Amino acid sequence: MNRITTTLILFSLAFGAAAQNGQTMPEIVLKDLNGKNKNVAEYSKAGKIVIINFWATWCTPCKKELNNIHETLYETWKNEYNVELIAVSIDDSRNVLKVKPYVAGQGWEYEVLLDVNRDLLRALNGQNVPYTIVLDKTGTVVWTHNGYIEGDEFKLQEKLKELAGK
Repeated sequence: MNRITTTLILFSLAFGAAAQNGQTMPEIVLKDLNGKNKNVAEYSKAGKIVIINFWATWCTPCKKELNNIHETLYETWKNEYNVELIAVSIDDSRNVLKVKPYVAGQGWEYEVLLDVNRDLLRALNGQNVPYTIVLDKTGTVVWTHNGYIEGDEFKLQEKLKELAGK
């Protein structure tokens, strides 16, 4: 196999693994930090732009991304674009007890859900974290992003601005 063919195969595997544009949230129930059940399909019916951000306490880029959004952008996004961010932890049963204290220490205003078995991550074809999905006001997946590099939050902001018609 030549280099171009190999590159094309890897490219299609990488991008084929993401949630597909046009997909909606599956009927999966996760727990929030207080142990309350939340059906994630309900976020498709919120009538607002919803960001689903998968993260873990052991993932430094994940925490950096969510902290950067919280510190500088989230208040603006909520007020100007009618956005809600749901931070979905994929910490397993050994690490899940670290999530609530970490979130409290950061002062995040996000709703945080626990995907201990990675059911939602798998249903949305996520492979690793950080993994971000944006739902438009109709609850349809319109944007996905894998990984985090400082400044990616501004690319996300441009998408939110576009979806909000600003």
